[in-house]
Amino acid sequence: MTSGTLEQVSEAADRLRAASVDRIPCAPVRDLIGATDVAAAYAVQLQLTQARVAAGAKAVGHKVGLTSAVVQAQLGVDRPDFGVLFEDMQVAECMPVPFDRLLQPKVEAEIAFVLGADLDGDVSPATVRAAVDHAMVALEIVDSRIAGWDITFCDTVADNASSGLFVLGAQRLTFADFEPLDTKVTLYVDGLATSMGTGAACLGDPLRALTWLAATARDLGDPLTAGQLVLSGALGPMVPIRPGTQVRAELCSNDGRPLGTVTAEFPGEQA
Repeated sequence: MTSGTLEQVSEAADRLRAASVDRIPCAPVRDLIGATDVAAAYAVQLQLTQARVAAGAKAVGHKVGLTSAVVQAQLGVDRPDFGVLFEDMQVAECMPVPFDRLLQPKVEAEIAFVLGADLDGDVSPATVRAAVDHAMVALEIVDSRIAGWDITFCDTVADNASSGLFVLGAQRLTFADFEPLDTKVTLYVDGLATSMGTGAACLGDPLRALTWLAATARDLGDPLTAGQLVLSGALGPMVPIRPGTQVRAELCSNDGRPLGTVTAEFPGEQA
């Protein structure tokens, strides 16, 4: 590591863990690990992941973040990042989203992939495509333990890529049904179209985001495996969410053919 020592990595993990437990956003961790030490940031994420697994949490896949060129420009980075998805992060579409588990939530619509084969060797685009069993539209409820979303690339990586919760749509899609690149999504908040985007906004193609993750995970010695879920990244801008709202995403092909919907209910009174 170039900026974050082992002691500083542990201190950063403790700070983020306390924010999650106490429900009080914390200061950024870049004062401990630096704003550019990517290895230290992932070391913090790994320490938090290992602690969750040791406490009984089950990892079910990964999310890809920072896939939008606009967001990358905002943070001054030229690469995506990834985080770990846990089983207890999924909220069934028929259930209210537990707002008391969130601090500063924002919602984005994306395409989720479920793998039908391991990706522990060749991760060429053709191999990655063939490894996908099915896909569906998803809502990712991103969140930050860091106050005011005051994050650099290393802050968000350390904070499990600003992961929160996720909701999956019911309609399963195969590549006989659609091409991820040739899609567009509309995100509605309380019935009003609030965010729109396309498959091309996600690293140029959601499958490209999946391929990047497969190569990165393999090179880190933790390859993607059959059955895992991957949230491939936002197709449109994030939307801040408050209690008492309903969010709905509609995915369709570029020619308007419906490909699936997903809805999330956020209970409570708006302040």
